[in-house]
Amino acid sequence: MNKTRPKPTPPKTTLFVGIDWADQKHDVFWMHVDGRHGRRQIEQSPEALEELASWMSDLAGDGQVAVALEKSRGPLQVALMFRERIVLFPVDPKQAARYRESFRSGKAKNDSDDAFLLARMLRERHREWKPLKPDDQATRRVAQLAEARRQLVDENTRLKLKLQALLKIYFPLLLTLGEVDSALVLEVLRRWPNPKAFRRVHPKTLARLFQKHGVKSAEAIQQHIERIRSTPLLTKDDPLIESLVFRVTALAGQLQVLAKQIAAIEEALDEAMRAHPDAAIFQSPPGAGRAMAPRLLGAFGSDRQRFAHADEVAVLSGIAPVTRQSGKTKIVSRRRGCSKFLKQTFHEFADHARKWSSWSKAYYRWLRSKQMGHHAAIRKLASRWIRILYRMWQTRTPYDEDRYLQSLRQKNHPALKFLET
Repeated sequence: MNKTRPKPTPPKTTLFVGIDWADQKHDVFWMHVDGRHGRRQIEQSPEALEELASWMSDLAGDGQVAVALEKSRGPLQVALMFRERIVLFPVDPKQAARYRESFRSGKAKNDSDDAFLLARMLRERHREWKPLKPDDQATRRVAQLAEARRQLVDENTRLKLKLQALLKIYFPLLLTLGEVDSALVLEVLRRWPNPKAFRRVHPKTLARLFQKHGVKSAEAIQQHIERIRSTPLLTKDDPLIESLVFRVTALAGQLQVLAKQIAAIEEALDEAMRAHPDAAIFQSPPGAGRAMAPRLLGAFGSDRQRFAHADEVAVLSGIAPVTRQSGKTKIVSRRRGCSKFLKQTFHEFADHARKWSSWSKAYYRWLRSKQMGHHAAIRKLASRWIRILYRMWQTRTPYDEDRYLQSLRQKNHPALKFLET
């Protein structure tokens, strides 16, 4: 008879450390379970952080080191993650500020005291807090690539809007040839950023340019050439044009580089998803697609013990509202203390899903019929989807649209009357 081996008991926490991170130096306060405590200050350098990690482990003896640090301090978190017997507890900056204010009525603060208060709060509440538990490598790869892709896409959008605004000032003709970040427009800006020079380009050169970028019809090419020749210049102010040429050339170059990097990161993300055992689960919902499926996978992670129920995901992501009640007064408002990227992930997925999922579309239309605003309705829909995705994740089961429709019919949900026949 096979006996299940008991899980090894984690080492007892013997050292509690609070670290206040600054640009040049970092204040550290430590409390040992035997009553010893002290302060130290370290410089901002990889060597100093390495020495700190070694020092904390030695001071803890055979025990575990619990470290409290603010969530926004990414470099510190990266430096101390995956260290043996060092457990990180990221603290929300607002939570730390309110804890500090509970000791004094004024707003005075200093780094040394902040480190002490982080260590004290950690020692008091570490049993209630969940430590940072990194996902497995395959999941971290998907999550990091998905977030990096979104950041590059956001930067691409910012540059596109900036370039578009500049072209409207002196070269609006280009905006009629295609999207501002299209290969055609970017090549024109690389070769002829001055509209006066562009008007003088030989028709055969222009014809080859349009053919290169997919315009095959001779009639369409001729129309483009005639428009270039006949459209009057918006401005003939040479000093203005000269200054704008430098700016749009720089922006066009940045957009070309970004386009290559976005394509490369999407290829790497596709590869990471193909290698991940949970990829099919998060690719199955309608509206997930190439961009959203990796973000959903990264949002849930690899540790299926991380969330006790779906509501914890809704709270962490900021999809669940905040309820404040005192006496007869009850206020329900949006949750702002959350990860912006995580909130965007579920919000954007729900918005995609309502276009492809029949029950999602009906549920959204039902909420809107009750005079609920668009974004509020999307958050409500996202909350429903979180419950479904959580169940799929826990059971490792792909999405089944018919199953959820059947559930709505059993409950005779009022949204059913908005189903399209």
